[in-house]
Amino acid sequence: MPIRTKTNKKRARASRIAGGAMTAMVSASVIFGGPQAQGRTQKPALHGRHWMAVTGKPLAATAGAKIFEQGGNAVDAACAMIAATSTMWDTLSWGGETQALIYNPNTGKVIGINALGVAPTGATPEYFHKLGMQYPPEFGPLAAVTPGTPGGLMTMLAEYGTMTLGQVLAPAIEMADGYPMEAELVNTIEHYKAQLKQWPDSKRVMLVHAGKEHEAPEPGEIFRQPDLAATLRKLVQAENKALAAGKDRRSAIYAAYERFYRGDIARELTAAVRDLGGLFTNEDLANWKVKIEQPVHTRYKGVDVYKLTTWVQGPVMLQTLNILEHFDLKAMGYDSAQYIHTLYQAMNLAYADRDFYYGDPDFSPAPPIKGLLSKDYARERAKLVRPDRNDPDIRPGDPYPFEGGKNPYLSILEQWHTKMPAPTPTSMTEFDRTFRLGTTSVEAADDKGWAVSVTPSGGWVPAVIAGRTGIGLSQRMQSFVLDARENPYNVLAPGKRPRATLTPSLALKEDKPFLVFSVQGGDTQDQNLLQFFLNIVEFGMTVQEATEAANITSYQLRDSFGAHQSFPGRLTLNTATPPWVRKELTRMGYGLEFEERSSGPINAIFLDQAHGTLWGGSSNHGEDYGIGW
Repeated sequence: MPIRTKTNKKRARASRIAGGAMTAMVSASVIFGGPQAQGRTQKPALHGRHWMAVTGKPLAATAGAKIFEQGGNAVDAACAMIAATSTMWDTLSWGGETQALIYNPNTGKVIGINALGVAPTGATPEYFHKLGMQYPPEFGPLAAVTPGTPGGLMTMLAEYGTMTLGQVLAPAIEMADGYPMEAELVNTIEHYKAQLKQWPDSKRVMLVHAGKEHEAPEPGEIFRQPDLAATLRKLVQAENKALAAGKDRRSAIYAAYERFYRGDIARELTAAVRDLGGLFTNEDLANWKVKIEQPVHTRYKGVDVYKLTTWVQGPVMLQTLNILEHFDLKAMGYDSAQYIHTLYQAMNLAYADRDFYYGDPDFSPAPPIKGLLSKDYARERAKLVRPDRNDPDIRPGDPYPFEGGKNPYLSILEQWHTKMPAPTPTSMTEFDRTFRLGTTSVEAADDKGWAVSVTPSGGWVPAVIAGRTGIGLSQRMQSFVLDARENPYNVLAPGKRPRATLTPSLALKEDKPFLVFSVQGGDTQDQNLLQFFLNIVEFGMTVQEATEAANITSYQLRDSFGAHQSFPGRLTLNTATPPWVRKELTRMGYGLEFEERSSGPINAIFLDQAHGTLWGGSSNHGEDYGIGW
């Protein structure tokens, strides 16, 4: 059962649009330039009257559509899409983590779902230091926190859905029995096959042509996961047994929850992990709980933006919006040099606070979220934005006076700096590999008023598969630090949640759902989501235009993966950026890089309150897809 608290590139060819009499599908599109380019997107926005489902894979979006067509609400559909993307290894697996924002039309409130796993027993800084590690490892059994996605899905469904677990898992079970694998996953498995061979069950499941030159499945080949299918069927069996005994829908779903975390599935998973050298215990799984939380929010230009709290990076977007309130962005002009400079500086001020203050709020001292989101604190931070040059050493501020407290880590704060060791070609390559580590996103909304944003992740290839459970384990442990001088709120401890990059977003206007949006891409997520939001609110773009529009990327923040590096002044721009803008930004001290597609793989739904309809948008990165009716 959950406990309730008051507190939460990849790149591939764009998919084609397909449609029929009953459904419309939309994939990625591209736009270069600002509002003057409106209406010139690669693909049109998706329109729907009754429901909208957008996620990381076409088949997974179809799973959501199937649930809607059977009468489910947006929560039911979101759960089916989480299950499908997890089964398809869409930069996640079933042993990863899930976090969500849900608008409940029955209460008029936004709810947060915290289904991030925790560090297992024995996972301490001292343990990893003895292994000669500066951070927990990126891959392997020691990189895993406890599985969160099964519990998160079941809690969402039990509390806010309308269907049974069997109904919602049916598409995923059918896919686990066998589905045609897409080229993107084929290439990822083949790329990481050396790592996969370290773990017997990962090798057995993933490398179906072992010993041949190409060991991964072929594109279009039926990929079968009988162990995973059996585990999912065990969950449905537990639900059916409870229903047969007279339990109601909600209680029956929690019977399946119990079997995963305290029954035979938990024992088999723990034994498999420990056989591989991992630290999980049965108690770690049994004691873990999904949390239903009150999210944090801020208001910008009459729009209330909701995020999960400091156990993810979500509040960083809210902080940045609070800072940007003190600048006339619209007058600067879309993607002008001054606009780009101001965004870069404001984001870095907020990210410096993220890098120092964010962590699990259940551990004392809790991060000072009230001060961090104070409008007065944002006003003081905004004064630090230099109008003429980049500041390569933006540091965290002290939000404690803005919530009436005293900073318990003032001595660490005074010595903290953004300057990192000089980059080498190896470190730069490693940084670029990890900085945008992906996830997927799940967006759903319906005509009953339900709206859901989810960014499930963890257990991406190469993942350890835990024995015959078929469950791929998380790699989220690497987001902890082992030295309090880096971030005293995010130091590894047993039972603690690492500060993750995952950041679903939900915005209300006049107390009704306005935007449902999220994106994959590690530390770039809230950078892309911020610019998407401003594209709509400041520059009047449609949801599809905003998902495709040119974004910038800062690398001045500290990477949440790998060696946690930072590269101040480094700036990615779209290739369509005019030469005079490039010249001015270079004069301001930026090192420029360029990408043809720079928006990030944003998925979003705009709820058109004036017409009572739904608009879907999906960027031109990867295989993200939407279906609406």
